Amino acid sequence: MDFAYSPRTQELQARLNAFMAEHVYPAEAAWAAEIEAHTQAGRRWTPLQVIEDLKPRARAAGLWNLFLPPSADGSHSRGDGVAADAEFGFGLSNQDYAPLAEIMGAVPWSSEVFNCSAPDTGNMETIARYGTAEQKQRWLEPLLEGRIRSAFAMTEPAVASSDATNIEADIRRDGDDYVINGRKWWTSGAGDPRCAVYIFMGKTDRTAPRHTQQSMVLVPADTPGVKVLRPLSVFGYDDAPHGHMEVDFTNVRVPASNILLGEGRGFEIAQGRLGPGRIHHCMRLIGLAERALKLMCERASRRTAFGKTVAQQGVTQERIAEARCMIDQARLLTLKAAWMMDRAGNKSAKAEIAMIKVVAPTMACQVIDWAMQVFGGAGMCQDTPLAYFYTLARTLRYADGPDEVHRNAIAKIELGKHAV
Repeated sequence: MDFAYSPRTQELQARLNAFMAEHVYPAEAAWAAEIEAHTQAGRRWTPLQVIEDLKPRARAAGLWNLFLPPSADGSHSRGDGVAADAEFGFGLSNQDYAPLAEIMGAVPWSSEVFNCSAPDTGNMETIARYGTAEQKQRWLEPLLEGRIRSAFAMTEPAVASSDATNIEADIRRDGDDYVINGRKWWTSGAGDPRCAVYIFMGKTDRTAPRHTQQSMVLVPADTPGVKVLRPLSVFGYDDAPHGHMEVDFTNVRVPASNILLGEGRGFEIAQGRLGPGRIHHCMRLIGLAERALKLMCERASRRTAFGKTVAQQGVTQERIAEARCMIDQARLLTLKAAWMMDRAGNKSAKAEIAMIKVVAPTMACQVIDWAMQVFGGAGMCQDTPLAYFYTLARTLRYADGPDEVHRNAIAKIELGKHAV
């Protein structure tokens, strides 16, 4: 068993770390200042120039579309049969991309700099894997080039959406079109004025078997009947200009050719889409936790309480040691899941994917919480990134399925091994 990253991954790690050190970390203060300036000017939902200025540099450095996986036949493709290169991506495996996602995770907004941010990455993979040539040309190409953004409309306020078969939005065939009706929320990315397309999940046949009632359709954001109702806050944060929106779809008419893969394939697409996305989320969380631990150690070493540094307090040392153990355990489990996905497919790795989805956010929440304790009151306010880090980690105990769903899946697999 080889625990070393491939030479290619190590080379990309070095280049990405250098870019982060030279361009991204120094821009954090400017990023925060620009958001505040937009807020004061009443332009909160405006793309940030700080990020836009970094994108050409990332592209010139050959750090663009790093997430894009090999195509189904194993070739390194950007999804439409065109060979991957520095312009459109590297065709990295999940295992190769995972440590790069970790590096980006230390600065939550940085993944957009490299065109590697959710939900665009999942949407691009979905269109690349399941889209027609026409769909790829219209939507995948501009997404890969970073000219547009996208959103994924699945979760609904009226039903327990952790069970995807509960989705009630309606996709009804009408001649050469589909007519769509439904209310969605937590539609991440829909606040961005560059959001040009939604991947929408709804039901096309309510009489079909439970897991073949759903379909997914591409919906241009400017289609009549699509109305963004409001941004949803996450512990008080609205994540502008990205946003998590409640969106109403009323008699939205799109061509029947906009369907992905065919009627009744929505649940299947969702399962294929969420596997790689969970790897990305979990590795970014590991990067977030690593940075929280670094901040914790630095603060503990500088501050004195009760006659010695906070770092010399036994409880602090215990938490630092435990944090290191938890982070490394989560990383190894996530890399194992990525390795299994690459070699045997998402279905064969379903237990490991479920496990990392439980382990990584729970670990990150705990490590960040300990870091906040070391900072005291400063850990809860805007003077450190820790409070925002915590909201991101806690959110991912819901996103892509809540802990309970994944624990149930793990338990069923385990019980199946020992059935009597």
